[in-house]
Amino acid sequence: MTEDGQSRELDEQQGVQQVIDRLSERFPDIDRARIAEIVDEEHHTFDGRKVRDFVPVLVEKSAKRRVKALAAT
Repeated sequence: MTEDGQSRELDEQQGVQQVIDRLSERFPDIDRARIAEIVDEEHHTFDGRKVRDFVPVLVEKSAKRRVKALAAT
């Protein structure tokens, strides 16, 4: 992997971590570990895809929908 590729991967990982942070703040009644698990599952749905620029945004959108449904139960 090139240095640029490593930088993009690190940026993506940081973005995904920020998703966990934001969802944990927004849904304090949901266990952070469960939120992290949901975000990780959603993140892995993008494995193998070439374009990675918007992965954290897409992960947040789908994870937020799942966490919101969980909070409603």
